[in-house]
Amino acid sequence: MSAIIDVKNVTKIYRLYDKPIDRLRESLSPGHKVLHKDFYALKDISFSVEKGQSCGIIGTNGSGKSTILKIITGVLSQTEGYVNADGKISALLELGAGFNSEYTGIENVYMNGTMMGFTRKEMDERLPGILEFADIGDFVYQPVKSYSSGMFVRLAFALAINVDPEILIVDEALSVGDVFFQAKCYHRMDELRAKGTTILMVTHDMGSVMKYCDKVVLLNKGEKVSEGRPGEMVDLYKKILAGQYDQLNDMLNEKKAGSSETGSAGGSIKEGSGNKTEGSDSIETTDAAGEAAEQPEPDKRQKLMRSEMTVNPNVNDYGNGKAEIYDFGIEDHNGRLTNLVLKGETFTIRERIRFSDSIEMPIFTFTIRDKKGSDLTGTNTMFESADVKSVKAGDEYEAAFTQEMNLQGGEYLISMSCTGFEQGEHVVYHRLYDLLNLTVISNKNTVGVYDMCSKVSVEYRPGHR
Repeated sequence: MSAIIDVKNVTKIYRLYDKPIDRLRESLSPGHKVLHKDFYALKDISFSVEKGQSCGIIGTNGSGKSTILKIITGVLSQTEGYVNADGKISALLELGAGFNSEYTGIENVYMNGTMMGFTRKEMDERLPGILEFADIGDFVYQPVKSYSSGMFVRLAFALAINVDPEILIVDEALSVGDVFFQAKCYHRMDELRAKGTTILMVTHDMGSVMKYCDKVVLLNKGEKVSEGRPGEMVDLYKKILAGQYDQLNDMLNEKKAGSSETGSAGGSIKEGSGNKTEGSDSIETTDAAGEAAEQPEPDKRQKLMRSEMTVNPNVNDYGNGKAEIYDFGIEDHNGRLTNLVLKGETFTIRERIRFSDSIEMPIFTFTIRDKKGSDLTGTNTMFESADVKSVKAGDEYEAAFTQEMNLQGGEYLISMSCTGFEQGEHVVYHRLYDLLNLTVISNKNTVGVYDMCSKVSVEYRPGHR
């Protein structure tokens, strides 16, 4: 199957000047003095999308996702490289970016249709469907400068996905509008996929990536990290979010180099040459005689988990100081530290607590709250009847709470605390409110806050005829 979108060795460089006047000074300089710095928004990006395929582009903010979409659609020109899109494109980059605020909604629909290559007659045929989908009533006859942001979004989206494009390019557009409009947009996306429309989408919604994409391209800081199946790329993306890009890059370089036992003269890293291999509990080093020697890995408990987590910089931190939660983290089902958890899989919340005074049977807790501040779930070592003994100054505890993730896909906040009872009174030794964010990735949400994991059976009984 031939590629309908082909991107080869694309680089986009912006010139950055300290002062606006430096641009003019540089252009007039007889000695061609350089007064700018090159900023690589994209660096040597290559990938292709087959006809009828749904491809997602993911990455952190500033990784170049929107830039590559603008180059593919012709909004921007690449500095180097080659791009070809063989088909009629409908793009949702910045919703309504091609609209004239002085024109009415109807006039903008026809103008943008013409820009997409449609004739007046073809747009006449599509207009009823566009207006029905947008559902903004008589406002369609008013200048769009009078529209609310919601109406603007509805009309722009309705136009983009109701012109039967061969290629649909979407940049973070499925998160706009009210929930009813979003549902209608997702349904229309399903219809387009069924028709064989090629879809290229940029989103931070990993649930949409898992549901809609056949393949995913992962970018980071303007460079392509990898491409492949959605599950694998989301997993790599989680590593980047957890601040593990350097380790991830080393792993990918080793993978590209193959599993050869001998390194090149250029010093290629091979498994075991001072780098811990995945699944191993030791690090291989070389002794004075050149023989490989096994050295024990440093105690994992001495590594700070929090350094690999996204932590709230404005966490509400208080307590009487007898205990300190000095380290914490979230582990996914593979034991990797991450703020992203897949719905339906087990995950572990870890807390490490150091004590500066004697405490009778401390209690370790965690709570998961929604963005509105409502407590959704949580537990503690007292509820779970954990065997927690009394402590003295200098003692430490590590508490691990392992459970299955049954919350719906979305964004949540995790709080932790170490508390106890003294003379019948509840005492807070250390509490961290809204400490970590937790993103739950789901490709199937049910009604409400959590999924009851229902097992469904149906029995068909034909009526008497």
